[in-house]
Amino acid sequence: MADGGGEIDLDVTVENLDNGLKVILLEDHSVPVISYQTFFRVGSRNEVPGITGISHFMEHMMFNGAKKYGPKEFDAILESNGGYSNAFTSNDMTAYYEDISSDGLELVIDLDTDRMKDLALDPKYLVSEMGVVMEERRLSIDNSIDGQMWEDLNALAFKAHPYCWPVLGWMSDLEKIDRGDCVGYFKKYYAPNNAVLIVAGDFKTKEALRLIHRYYDDIPRQVPPLPVRTVEPEQKGERRAKFHKAAELPEALIGYHGPGVGSDDIYALDVLQAVLSSGYSSRLYRKLVREMDAALRVYAYFGWAIDPDLFVFGVKMRPGRSTSEGEEAIYKVLEAIKNEGVSDMELEKAKNSLEADFVRSLQTVNGKARKIGRYEVLFGDYGEIMKVPGKYRAVTSGDLQRVVEKYFNEKNRTVITLIPESSEG
Repeated sequence: MADGGGEIDLDVTVENLDNGLKVILLEDHSVPVISYQTFFRVGSRNEVPGITGISHFMEHMMFNGAKKYGPKEFDAILESNGGYSNAFTSNDMTAYYEDISSDGLELVIDLDTDRMKDLALDPKYLVSEMGVVMEERRLSIDNSIDGQMWEDLNALAFKAHPYCWPVLGWMSDLEKIDRGDCVGYFKKYYAPNNAVLIVAGDFKTKEALRLIHRYYDDIPRQVPPLPVRTVEPEQKGERRAKFHKAAELPEALIGYHGPGVGSDDIYALDVLQAVLSSGYSSRLYRKLVREMDAALRVYAYFGWAIDPDLFVFGVKMRPGRSTSEGEEAIYKVLEAIKNEGVSDMELEKAKNSLEADFVRSLQTVNGKARKIGRYEVLFGDYGEIMKVPGKYRAVTSGDLQRVVEKYFNEKNRTVITLIPESSEG
């Protein structure tokens, strides 16, 4: 997987079925387990107003019965055979995985093809599962300061692109999504020609392909979904909003529009993020927490996305300190990097940390399969994995100065400020 020089080498077999399903197989006999993962090219960016949240809801419904295996049987059967499953939905993708012992390959193929062919979408379970999803939204957004601030930040920073709404969807849409919406969404986005199947672990490629053809070949392809056409217009000025909530301490979220994965700037921004907020010696921690004693926590976050997304700073102030102090300190740290760059030691530490995290993420068969699936959806090519260490190593201090100047300016900035209110009203 990684040789002594840190290069990544994934010896995979790729086969495209006639129905459009892309299959990527990676034999790894280091432990007697397999990880079976299906990535669908659908997330909240594919939704439209009125059905926001349906991608995440469909993730839940995939565990609520199909033609052969009834509601809740998927996990019960898998776990009785020593396996484990989970799933996630993001802006850009929905993914399912099962980890099981080597002799469970045909079982997971049978389970997964049953729901891909004949998902039941039983009205009774649609209602009950929607209740679960709505409660998830209440807990993680409506009753969460962090969740509400992130929702407000995206809603204010994006005025056209679908990244403006949360993956969990707006509550009014969740209340109205019906079976017809789900049937149409499933047919369009859960078709084999909109998915990639990855199997990693202890199996024989020839036998795995025989089983995959046997179970998948009769699942018909569908008309491909339309691409997401909307491009977020350039932001022409700072946007600000206040968020009033019962809380003890003031906080702020600051977002700048960054690039999507089509730009190599993502590697410089990853290194910048590490320089700014990775560990106790990072620039933001040293400045705001140790030197100024003004903040309890401060962080920078940049997640890769298909379309241009936000680079976000978060800061929670100490009692008696204002978010304006936190903001100004963050802006001064960025200004210093733009003008002076970073030291060789900071740069090497950040790049070593990123490269080590990247290699560690590939140490298990689950990690390898997940990485392959994610890169297939984001870049359209798992082969991008092999380029990552070299692209991190190539980042220079000048690159950090360039991306700070390019993205971190006032016109490109959106700020959400938490105004604490008494819980006694």
